[in-house]
Amino acid sequence: LCTKCNLDTQRRAGTLTSEELERLSEVMVDPVKFKIPTWFLNRQRDPKTGKTEHVLSNNVDVKLRDDLERLKKIRAHRGVRHARGLRVRGQHTCTSGRRGKTMGVARKKG
Repeated sequence: LCTKCNLDTQRRAGTLTSEELERLSEVMVDPVKFKIPTWFLNRQRDPKTGKTEHVLSNNVDVKLRDDLERLKKIRAHRGVRHARGLRVRGQHTCTSGRRGKTMGVARKKG
């Protein structure tokens, strides 16, 4: 990102001038215009629009929430796992990942 803005990569962020910060934000808003490859962008082939774009700040959370809602709505496997609060990416769940859930057997009193 700094090389596209012609900035020194060794400089600290606090020492940048307002003009340099403006250049950085320009590149982050529209990275394709500055010849940054599409595989570097964080939103490739959006399911709704089909476009590849770079999403910033709280829009990332909004897009993630929309994606999860879409998966839940079409009852995809990932959506069902998200809805139930289970592991989504194929991890084992029998003995690991028990944090926050009750485990063990209640003993009989008496």
